[in-house]
Amino acid sequence: MKELLTPKKLFIRTVSALAVLAVVMLACSLIGTESISLKALFSGAGTQESANPDYEIFVKVRLPRIILACLVGAALACSGVVFQALLRNPLADPYILGISSGAGLGVIVAVISGLDWIWGRSPIAFFAFAGALGTVWLVWFIGRLTGKFHVTGLLLAGVVVNAFFSAVIMFLTSIAKSQQVYSTIFWLMGNITEESFLVVWLGTGCVIGGILALFYISPQLNALSFGEEDARSMGVNIARTQLIAFAIAAAITAVAVSLSGLIGFVGLLVPHAVRLVFGPDHRQLLPLSGIVGAIFLVIADTLARVIIAPAQLPVGVVTAILGGPFFLVLLVKYSRKVSWLK
Repeated sequence: MKELLTPKKLFIRTVSALAVLAVVMLACSLIGTESISLKALFSGAGTQESANPDYEIFVKVRLPRIILACLVGAALACSGVVFQALLRNPLADPYILGISSGAGLGVIVAVISGLDWIWGRSPIAFFAFAGALGTVWLVWFIGRLTGKFHVTGLLLAGVVVNAFFSAVIMFLTSIAKSQQVYSTIFWLMGNITEESFLVVWLGTGCVIGGILALFYISPQLNALSFGEEDARSMGVNIARTQLIAFAIAAAITAVAVSLSGLIGFVGLLVPHAVRLVFGPDHRQLLPLSGIVGAIFLVIADTLARVIIAPAQLPVGVVTAILGGPFFLVLLVKYSRKVSWLK
């Protein structure tokens, strides 16, 4: 018998998940090549930074990076939820529609062209955002041209565009200078770095706004998960819901990619894990996936910082290593209890 989701249960689960996230953020902020004392940290909150290195490291280095990891993890996880619902494909993730290749192409164009900094920021972020967003809208346009078989058209268009842009990336990489190739490849593997608070808060506002908008249309996403005919019989405007959900998911993914590079597995693993444990209702699947995605990426980035310290691993490598076995354990444990669409 299916468990009925009530507002009280949703509230308790969301608050509990946020509490776990807060604990993880605090714990990970104390871990690093330089240890931080909680006593020294709190005692120096109102003193000069030069007199309290623990406070300076926490506020200027680790806190912005941890918030950025939360932002990227939540964006990728929620985008994965949406694309799996729209495409009715449990293997869909934020990169299935060519977002990765579009962002990568934008980055390598920025690196090879030798552009200087734009508005105090590396051109990589701007070109990655433009490439990701432009590619996903190209895929949407091609998918719309297929008419009736819209979902199939989107998937095929994504595969073709992804393959074509990947070939262009390989060509440009082969003619680039060695240092340009290294910086591009490191970005493509995913990399969370320290950012200014302005960049962090702007990105956070965009992502949280997008997630809230997706939560607002979560009942329509529930209907779409059963198929277009069933959703239409429930009074759902199929085209409008698909367009809104697709646009928001693509936008927050582009924001995440522009800030962190290509971090795989989060958008595939986290929605699956949350769905297997709590069920497929998007009213809870979206917020819980966002929070769990933030927790997962904060832990992964902390491991990337300390495993080979003082050097750092690309966080995308860590998410792949952690995500594979963890997903298999969840799948075996819960596959007999919950199915993807039931």
